[in-house]
Amino acid sequence: MGRAFEYRKARKMKRWGNMARVFTKLGKEITIAAKAGGPDPDMNPRLRALMQNAKAENMPKDTVERAIKKATDKDYTDYKEIVYEGYGPFGIAIMVETATDNNTRTVANVRSYFNKHGGSLGTSGSLTFLFDHKCTFHITAKEGVALEDLELELIDYGVDEIEQDENEIILSAPFEENAGIQKFLEDNEYEITSSEFVRVPNDVKEVNAEQRAQIEKLLEKFDDDEDVQNVFHNMKEDESEEE
Repeated sequence: MGRAFEYRKARKMKRWGNMARVFTKLGKEITIAAKAGGPDPDMNPRLRALMQNAKAENMPKDTVERAIKKATDKDYTDYKEIVYEGYGPFGIAIMVETATDNNTRTVANVRSYFNKHGGSLGTSGSLTFLFDHKCTFHITAKEGVALEDLELELIDYGVDEIEQDENEIILSAPFEENAGIQKFLEDNEYEITSSEFVRVPNDVKEVNAEQRAQIEKLLEKFDDDEDVQNVFHNMKEDESEEE
């Protein structure tokens, strides 16, 4: 199985355990997408994709509708999507994706988390080279369509990894290929069950149990911050937890 899928599997197990947190972060993404591309999912591909994610996470329909409506509220304050980069303890590279209505508050919090846990906030773009920005799609396999044939079609759309797990097919491609792949899948009537953007480390660093515990404390601080949407790092996952 490709590294993007192994990385995603481990990350998802750790990150999506708290349903309330998932709904909050998905709701913010939905609001941002509706503000940027309009509240009609038929005319807004990004919003369509996020609504599928919400369905996959069993997010209540009225919660989704409130998130969309919020984008057209006259009192709505625009969120800015900002990525912070830095090093945690033991040289672990960390990228923190945020969506905030108060950058001063967010950067102060992110910096304090790094500083208090033996790390340091870096400059924008300083760690980008350590991660591949990828898009992934989960689709339902079509009867009569062989995986090899689908793979041949999708190569032209930039898909560089494709795996099948029972009736589900998972595609991975560079981030910038996202719109083209989504259009191909929709035009060819593939059911997209969910999709996401991830930053996959080019290489991972080994740590011992004591070091891992210290790094996990920092990652938990980021995850608990309401302004933080996603956290990516290049620490090797604990194989005992992936089982």
